[in-house]
Amino acid sequence: MSLSCSEDGTVKSKTQTGLLPLIAWSFYDWANSAFAAVIQTFVFAAYFVNTVAPNPATGAAAWGTITGLSAFVVAVISPFFGAIADQGGSRKIWLGTFTAICVVPTLLMWFVLPDPHYFWLALWTVGIGAIGAEGAYIFYNAMLPELAPASQLGRWSGWGWGMGYAGGMLALVLCLLLFLNKESAWIALPQEDALPVRATFILVAVWYTLFALPLFLFTPASPPAQKPFRQAAMDGVKQLWQTILEVGKYSDIVRFLIAKMFYVDGLATLFAFGGIYAATVFGMEPHEVLLFGIAMNVTAGLGAAVFACLDDRWGSKRVILYSLLGLIIPGIFALIAIDKWQFWLVGLLMCLFVGPVQASSRSLMARIAPVHMRREMFGFYMLSGKATAFFGPLLYGWVSYHTGSLRWGMSTIIFLYLLGGAILLTLPKRLERD
Repeated sequence: MSLSCSEDGTVKSKTQTGLLPLIAWSFYDWANSAFAAVIQTFVFAAYFVNTVAPNPATGAAAWGTITGLSAFVVAVISPFFGAIADQGGSRKIWLGTFTAICVVPTLLMWFVLPDPHYFWLALWTVGIGAIGAEGAYIFYNAMLPELAPASQLGRWSGWGWGMGYAGGMLALVLCLLLFLNKESAWIALPQEDALPVRATFILVAVWYTLFALPLFLFTPASPPAQKPFRQAAMDGVKQLWQTILEVGKYSDIVRFLIAKMFYVDGLATLFAFGGIYAATVFGMEPHEVLLFGIAMNVTAGLGAAVFACLDDRWGSKRVILYSLLGLIIPGIFALIAIDKWQFWLVGLLMCLFVGPVQASSRSLMARIAPVHMRREMFGFYMLSGKATAFFGPLLYGWVSYHTGSLRWGMSTIIFLYLLGGAILLTLPKRLERD
């Protein structure tokens, strides 16, 4: 039994093998998102900057550096490992390896005490963990077209992305209820040595492992290794080099990845500076910023899930373009908003389209990537999201500094959306539907 969308957009079921593997696949998004939400964004990040680093300024600088370095490493290795996986097979082994590269360092974060002596241990664990979490997506994303029929790529990509947002938020709520709510924590740990905070790192490692298991247990058996690792590595390098030499054969993919590079930079900048913008321009208190951040993620997840059927009905390219328009118009109103409630309204409206942009980008890549090169192409897909991750924040900071206005700085995000959308428009019309 499988889910499908009717012409009016409603969800119905029809006989189809592979529903359980697709549900198991979706749960990996749920599993992975706990690392992003708890470790990279809210709990470990604040813990490191405020209590492990010698001072907040040093901590913020070091955090930014290790985040950038891990993104650079992922950008460099993604096409290489994707090509090796195309040659060698054993996709579950590769996915499991990168999952372990994330889970093990996350467990080791338990040993990071609130003391500057643990500064480097904290940086190494989060840096390696981020490489594992992001690198796993090379192989995870490439599994989608192997599991879902072509007519259902959009909905499963969207539902998976929605699961990711939901999982991240639920992991945060559990951290708060179990350990971090001092007055009424379900598990009352002593406050010395930041035990409640450190316990959340164990929770993330267990969460990631537990919810990743369905993918390994219930998706089709991984093809056996076609070649020994050494031979696969050599042939993978040859395949990667051949792809670079014959880049003209993949002009549609190249243009899509360039377009994605710009609009994903816009999204990254939005999430990196949205809280700062809210606090500075509208005077939001820290708890208000946290609530706004959670609301943003929930809204983005709902958008990804709701728009999932439209991807298969309209085509991935069209959903991305409409979603970029849905980001641009409320984004302009966010720049001129005066009152806090106005910013909340247009901000949440804008976030409805964040999830669909990301989910439909994945399904579009699944549709246009050559079957025999899917992992390599998803390696380039990861590269396009990481190689210029510095550009959006740098542009935001430069414009804010020279204009003296965060509103003008935030306007650069609109520019990145427009640029990415304009390049996407040049793709052939046939890509608007599979």
